[in-house]
Amino acid sequence: MLFFFFVFCFLKITTNDKLFDLAKRISEKQIKEIIDAFINNQSLEEISEKFNFTKLTISKHLKKNLGEEKFTTINKINKKAEKGFSNPGELDETNVLDNQVDGLYQEFSLNEFPENSFLEIAPLNLEIETAPQKDLSSVSINEVELPKVVYMIVGKQVELETKFLKEYIEWNFLSEKDLSRNTIEIFFDLKSAKRSSKKEQRVIKVPNSDVFKITAPILLSRGISRIVFSEVLIAL
Repeated sequence: MLFFFFVFCFLKITTNDKLFDLAKRISEKQIKEIIDAFINNQSLEEISEKFNFTKLTISKHLKKNLGEEKFTTINKINKKAEKGFSNPGELDETNVLDNQVDGLYQEFSLNEFPENSFLEIAPLNLEIETAPQKDLSSVSINEVELPKVVYMIVGKQVELETKFLKEYIEWNFLSEKDLSRNTIEIFFDLKSAKRSSKKEQRVIKVPNSDVFKITAPILLSRGISRIVFSEVLIAL
């Protein structure tokens, strides 16, 4: 069974790994600062580095607060600003987007509404292709530093419990192709793993998370292409 292959791998993994900064929650103040930075033409990469959150987490909160269309509009402007313009047509299009974003910024003033209030913003009258934006890049398993010890849920026969990505509500903004991917989920603490398990399931401790990098080809051969971990989606 795959579980016993994991056990075999544990015996071969060194223990000199760096410890992982566990996922942090974004505060209301940080969300406002992130939105402000994004509207003021800072790229997702710059915001991610400044606030020490993944691009996926930044994008998720921006879409939640600005809406998909406005996020795409501003992101398009920021990308064009980074690479410059190749022809006058692109400049004209960006001027139109800039004007609409200026209006959005005035309407979405970050200092004019209470912490827990919500502001509904009318859609922009601009057709933008949003499909490519839905397929956010997952973080490669080779680029992620997981906690040294993690937990996962298995069945009665100690077989991996898999789920389709579409079963996770927080990832429903992804494309149909991504939502049909088979996943496993790992947890950074025992309590959260137990809360997500069912009576007929068991929670096991994975003493060294490098086992997922080693067994990635095996998992892929079984049709498992993603690992869900907190707010991060990991690609095998």
